[in-house]
Amino acid sequence: MRKALVNGISVVALMAAFGGAGAMVLAAAPAAAATQTKGTEKAGTNPFFTEWKTPFGIPPFDKIKPEHFTPAFERGMEQHKAEIKAIAENPEKPTFANTFEAMERSGVLLTDVANVFFNLSSSNTNDELEKIQLELAPVLAKHNSEISLNPKLFARIDAIYQKRDSLNLTAEQKRLVERIHLNFVRAGAQLPEEKKQRLAAITQKLATLSTQFSQNVLADEKSFKLELDGERDLAGLPEFVRQAAAQAAADRGMPGKYVVTLSRSSIEPFLTFSDRRDLREKAFKAWISRGDNGDEHDNKGLIKEIVQLRIERANLMGYPTFADYKLADTMAKTPAAAEELLLKVWEPAKARAAQERDMLQEMARQEGQNIEIQPWDWRYYAEKVRKAKFDLDESEVKPYFQLDKMVEAMFYTANQLFGVTFTELKDVPLYSPDVRAYEVKDKNGKHVAVFLSDNFARPSKRSGAWMSSYRDQEKLRGDIRPIVVNNNNFNKGAPGAPVLLSFDDANTLFHEFGHGLHGMLSDVTYPYLSGTSVLRDFVEFPSQVLEHWVEQPEILQKFAVHYQTGKPIPKELLDKILAARNFNQGFATVEYLASALVDLEFHALKDAKDLDVSRFEADTLKKLGMPKEIVMRHRSPAFSHVFSGDGYSAGYYSYMWAEVLDADGFDAFKEKGNIFDPELSKKLYDNVFSAGGTKEPMDAYINFRGREPKVDALLRNRGLTPPEPNAGVN
Repeated sequence: MRKALVNGISVVALMAAFGGAGAMVLAAAPAAAATQTKGTEKAGTNPFFTEWKTPFGIPPFDKIKPEHFTPAFERGMEQHKAEIKAIAENPEKPTFANTFEAMERSGVLLTDVANVFFNLSSSNTNDELEKIQLELAPVLAKHNSEISLNPKLFARIDAIYQKRDSLNLTAEQKRLVERIHLNFVRAGAQLPEEKKQRLAAITQKLATLSTQFSQNVLADEKSFKLELDGERDLAGLPEFVRQAAAQAAADRGMPGKYVVTLSRSSIEPFLTFSDRRDLREKAFKAWISRGDNGDEHDNKGLIKEIVQLRIERANLMGYPTFADYKLADTMAKTPAAAEELLLKVWEPAKARAAQERDMLQEMARQEGQNIEIQPWDWRYYAEKVRKAKFDLDESEVKPYFQLDKMVEAMFYTANQLFGVTFTELKDVPLYSPDVRAYEVKDKNGKHVAVFLSDNFARPSKRSGAWMSSYRDQEKLRGDIRPIVVNNNNFNKGAPGAPVLLSFDDANTLFHEFGHGLHGMLSDVTYPYLSGTSVLRDFVEFPSQVLEHWVEQPEILQKFAVHYQTGKPIPKELLDKILAARNFNQGFATVEYLASALVDLEFHALKDAKDLDVSRFEADTLKKLGMPKEIVMRHRSPAFSHVFSGDGYSAGYYSYMWAEVLDADGFDAFKEKGNIFDPELSKKLYDNVFSAGGTKEPMDAYINFRGREPKVDALLRNRGLTPPEPNAGVN
């Protein structure tokens, strides 16, 4: 997941996206709310300088061209600087209204431009946008540093913060004051001038390095294609994989050919089914070598420089390591607490993975293969063992998981939990033919949000899956409703054929939709606290808890229908799917945990001047006892979560931290015997999905669950401990 790079209010959170010092704060102004400023501009054809007369204020994608962005950014920064100067130099006594609310109202044009630009640069980029992004990275970082390090502005913020308890603020206003004050402090507002200047320089340099890192990964992904020539190369591939490979070739101007790309949704099925061990090895090595090929796109040098600059930044802020700095503002609080959770799961996961490896080795032996299982063999033999152990074949499952039906399933789940409905919008501007738009309404028919669903892989789109927003919810200027987008990278089928998902794909769809709902259902006053603007290790809770619904028989029996016959999934097949849920969990847990632990280790360094990235990664994995048959889910040179901006740096652990919450949280519904229990659904809505960042995360969870979470459910859900008897409904 990745929210828009202008997170919440944060025009100035651009600094975080570019590797800057903490999520800074200033108002994100939605396009619909920005018409007064933009309407007064007389700048001809640049759509950012005119009022957007589109349905629901959707950006006019059909009119926005690459050449519009640089002048729009420049004017947006000029306006923003003037607004901040007026706030900082206001001769009146600091008040909540003339300081915090004024900040929340600033940066209208800059936010609109940034929301569109950074979404497009991730999901529909081109050479022009990449060039602009690289040029603008340090410029925007400098702009944000000037605001975050403005002494007059911080003096006003601090004055209100110091007497916040006596100002009769609402709970949300007090939370806003505390969060903004903390973020300014963490951005260096209290540093002496010399250190401020150095911090600003670090921020600008990190902005450039992080952008280069991301573009290098995308370049390696775009440049690789494994061409499959004839039936011999296609051996073992079921029809749905062949169709996806044919479509990938057609998308690359190679009609009639078959191509495997480095998109996870392309390469994982190939590794799972291809009988050609040599081709599996070639594809796998290309996949794990992104950013690590010793060429112009090699990221190892960038990682060394990024890590060293992060250490220096943490030191400037008084922390011994970047991990200490980063986790100080999380639920975990310390790297030790995060590592403790990961290591608590690591040993059981390794033990389970060893058992799984032995099963794979035995399967290869039974097939007459005198080989030692290698990383490119794991998925292939795991599928064979799964079929033998559970009589479950992925090619038998996929016909029941049509993308369109799974979209219906997630909409149904949202409706049953929260009362919202989704109606497709036609004739609205969209940035790609792949995108579908929906109006979201509440149970009373009131407009809630616009939801953009962008599900398919394409060369112009980075890999992975994420949620973002083109406009965030707020009530400061009226009832401003959000425009939220979910991005996935599923393979298209043959023209006219339905898109079929794996069960894992369906989970990913629900996961991102959970983030999407968190943004769409937000009901707060201040943009800074809107939607997914919560602590990093809490933000995955809404997304991960929603994944549980796609596994429920009540959902699967209704929406998992065969794409040819229309018949619902047979009970015996459904039972096999549910029985096999924990199969291969040792592997999945180890590859994730390895990435999370390596991330923490990189950022626990106190000096990276002599860092050898490859050796450090290898030594860390050796110390952990990493099974040689498994590779990190994200090898360091392509670890975009961690090195393409600050997002998940020293924070990749947060998926597992949130999994403790989601596993324990869904148990509450199981204990009720009703996966749509109205009372629990309302508590989940009130305390999590609509609350944005207005509550302390643990308080929000306890208000929903009635107690703090327990780790037992996580271990049980991953099949790493024996299941408890009488666990309630499935």
